[in-house]
Amino acid sequence: MSEPSFTLVQLRYFEAAARHLSMTAASKELVVSQSAVSTAIAQLEKEMGVQFLLRHHARGLSLTTAGEAFYKRVLNFLAHGAELVETARQSGTELVGTLTVGCFATLAPFRLPSLLAEFEARHPKVHVSLREGEHHALKTALRSGGTELALLYGYDLDDDIDREVVGSAAPYALVPEGHRLARRKSRKVSLHDLAEEPMVLLDLPNSREYLLAILRDAGVEPRIRHRSTGYETVRSLVASGHGFALLNQRPPEDTTYSGSKAVPLALTDVVPALEIVVASMRGARLTRRAQEFRELCRTHYTR
Repeated sequence: MSEPSFTLVQLRYFEAAARHLSMTAASKELVVSQSAVSTAIAQLEKEMGVQFLLRHHARGLSLTTAGEAFYKRVLNFLAHGAELVETARQSGTELVGTLTVGCFATLAPFRLPSLLAEFEARHPKVHVSLREGEHHALKTALRSGGTELALLYGYDLDDDIDREVVGSAAPYALVPEGHRLARRKSRKVSLHDLAEEPMVLLDLPNSREYLLAILRDAGVEPRIRHRSTGYETVRSLVASGHGFALLNQRPPEDTTYSGSKAVPLALTDVVPALEIVVASMRGARLTRRAQEFRELCRTHYTR
């Protein structure tokens, strides 16, 4: 039996259709006719002897089980092809092209701006496209090929995602400037010192479970007064006297957007720090651009 024969064009057309789950959207992106996309995919399926896409009248497309598995491999294959072309063109010269990086929302304001500035100074011909979001959205982006790398916390990462630890962020308590605990010379507090205080919770998926678990593991049941998905909103609510908060990332200044100050206090309890990781899809061969960015993350977070 002869091996299946397919073209790079067919794979590109399939990738676009699978990503959009629409022949129409794929044809618009590729600037070709819808029939050209449909024909190419039909030929690919015939050659492989497998149906990858289910066509639903007026409801677009859906991937079969085989299609989902094939789609992941096609993403990797196309990335390899792009890397091969890039390597041939550059022949050891400077990097060019686009690198898409995801970053967890509460991590993004801290190290990311200087990290991007240093990377762009080293590789001025690489365009870095940033995708900021919460944990689940970033995992989805990695799996779909929407991002090649993601900078996030090391919790709730499934076996199909590789991760390399580049830093850590210990939790701390945050109280208003005039709070009784803020007047301690040691600037330290135990979780039990906060047991009777109202809490302002950073209400992001995974983050809220992690923060609440810190208190409950110490035998403290939090009394949540306010919830917010905004890191700076939490800090401002604390500074205005609405309660304490637990956070991981610490800004260089105590002043909040409201103009009031929120005072960070170290925890005397033994609470593990959160790992900060650079994540990518397991088995994916990273482009040189991604490899260079990951290496810079390693050095940046150890400074």
